[in-house]
Amino acid sequence: MRKKLSIIIVNYNVTQLLRNCLISIEKYNDGVDYEVIVIDNKSTDSSWGDLIPEFPKVHFMASEENGGFAKANNEAIKTAIGEYVLILNPDTELEGFYLKEILDFADSKTNFGCLGVRMHDANGDFLPESKRSVPDMMNSFEKLFTSFKKKNSKSYYRNDIDEYGVAEVEVITGAFFLVKKEVYEKIGGLDESYFMYGEDIDICYTLLNNGYQNYYYGKASILHHKGESTVKDEVYLERFYGAMQIFIDKYYRESKPLQYSFMKAGLKLRHKIEKIKLK
Repeated sequence: MRKKLSIIIVNYNVTQLLRNCLISIEKYNDGVDYEVIVIDNKSTDSSWGDLIPEFPKVHFMASEENGGFAKANNEAIKTAIGEYVLILNPDTELEGFYLKEILDFADSKTNFGCLGVRMHDANGDFLPESKRSVPDMMNSFEKLFTSFKKKNSKSYYRNDIDEYGVAEVEVITGAFFLVKKEVYEKIGGLDESYFMYGEDIDICYTLLNNGYQNYYYGKASILHHKGESTVKDEVYLERFYGAMQIFIDKYYRESKPLQYSFMKAGLKLRHKIEKIKLK
């Protein structure tokens, strides 16, 4: 029997954060007919299994290998029976009865692509990656090499949109990513070339290129324990900057060679700087 919403969570070694996430979903269920699918991405910590009897309504799956965030989501979404899919990070927590509100908002849009909400960290600080532009030559320079952020400019982080506002944007985050399952499948899902990072930018750009509109919904918020499930080491740097390289190879190498050369050089330099900082 079809449901309105399928919430998809990819877990990797964050059992306690996952527990808090699942508790928040149960707490803020406002009458939406939904299911929750948790897929464990070959965790080295088996404690996630302890959650199975604690959350009997949740469908738990286990990947045979850790093929990355995109691959795990695609695998889980194949089993989903919701009209909409919500990709949700395990290190997030819902903070209000707004699931029906955002689904009604999505239903009201003719060419709905995806939707993201306002995110803040454990200190209450707003996370600017909640609303972004597609990377290009100018905003990539701002992102990679400056801490200067204009308050009312359309920069990489959409500072021209109020953090509590509702507006069309180009890119939202994969930590809270609402999309119709039919649309998700039509555009091919998340690109599995990305192991981690970058896949959210890619799918948002793909939606735009297929005539859909993406939305930032700042009236709803989530707590995102940003970074607590990620070790900032050389593996992280390789994956992060590798993901950005995949994106510019895919969209800029042939169509915009000048921008491609600039962005490739910038990524390489910034990657070197970050590696030096680790030492």
